[in-house]
Amino acid sequence: MKKNLIFLALLGVVSAGVFAADPDYQVTQRLSLGAATKWDYTAIDAERQRLFVTRGDHVDVVEIPSGKMAGTIANTQGVHGVAFAQDMKLGFTSNGKANSVTVFNLDTLKTTAEVALTGKNPDAILYEQSAHKLYVFNGGSANVDVVDVSTLKVVDTIKASGRPEFAVSDGHGRIYFNIEDNAGINVIDVASNKSVAQWKLEGCNEPTGLAIDVANARLFSACGNGIMAVTDAKSGKRVAQFAIGEHPDAAIYDADSKSIFTSCGGGTGTLSIAHQEDADHYTVRSSVATAKGAKTMAMDVKSKTVYLPTVVADNFIVIVVAPQK
Repeated sequence: MKKNLIFLALLGVVSAGVFAADPDYQVTQRLSLGAATKWDYTAIDAERQRLFVTRGDHVDVVEIPSGKMAGTIANTQGVHGVAFAQDMKLGFTSNGKANSVTVFNLDTLKTTAEVALTGKNPDAILYEQSAHKLYVFNGGSANVDVVDVSTLKVVDTIKASGRPEFAVSDGHGRIYFNIEDNAGINVIDVASNKSVAQWKLEGCNEPTGLAIDVANARLFSACGNGIMAVTDAKSGKRVAQFAIGEHPDAAIYDADSKSIFTSCGGGTGTLSIAHQEDADHYTVRSSVATAKGAKTMAMDVKSKTVYLPTVVADNFIVIVVAPQK
C-alpha cells in the first residue's frame, strides 16, 4: 500500500487534503434489518422508491427514505445482484448457489418464474432495455448468459477473458464489465451478443466496481490496490487514475455533480468521493467514514442519498449517507 501511494503521488494524482472530512456528505441514518447474514449488491427501483438488499438466501425490499419494510423475495439461494426491467415491470435476481435467475413482479414483489442458466455462480446482472435482454455474469464459469426477457430463455452464452465482475451499459449498444482475476475490461456488442474488445487494466489489482460517464465515454474501475482506473470507453486507453479507500467494491458516477463515489469496506470503512474536473482530470475531495465491510452501495439519483449495507456487532444494517444542504 505504501508503494502504491508513493507511485500515485509521483504521478501527481494525489493532492493535499485527500480524505479530509466532507462537509457535504454525512451519515444520517443506520437502518436495522435484523440478524447478520451474507450480502452483496444493492439496487434501487427509482420509480417505486424501493431499496433492494441481497441477504444470502433472500432479498429484503425497503421503502426509502422511510426505511420501512416493503416485502421480501424468498428462495434466492446465494443471491448476488438485482436488476430491473421497468418497461416490463419485472425484476431479476442472480442466484449464485442455484445457478439461476429469479423473476419477480416489481409492483407486487411476487415471484413469477425461475430461469436456469448455463453458467455457474451468476454474480452481476444487467438489463438492456433497447434489446429486452438480460445479461448475467457468471463468476464460476467465466462467461455471460444472455436471457431473452420476452421468452425467459437463455439465447446466448458469451465467453469472458476471466472472472466477470460489475457491468455497465452505455445505452448505445455496448456493455462493459470488469475482469477481476486478470485485471481487464471486456466489451459486448448488444446487437450480435459478441465480445468485441478485451482491454488490460495495468497496475489495477482485482477490479470490482465499475461506473460509466456516458457523455464523456469514460469507465471507472475500482481496483483492490487503492486506485480508481479511468479508461476511455472508445479506445480502451488509460487516461487517468486517482486514490480511493481500502477493499473497494461498488462505484457510482453521478453526472449531475460530476462526482465519482466508491464504497470501500476495508479498515474502518469509507465512502470515497472524487470530482471530475474534465474527462481526463480528477480531484479526490473527501472520504466519509462508514463502517467496516460497507463495500457495496446504491444511490437514489433524485436525492443523491447513498445506501451501504454491512454487519455491525452481529446486526445487519444499511448505512445512509446523504448530502447536507
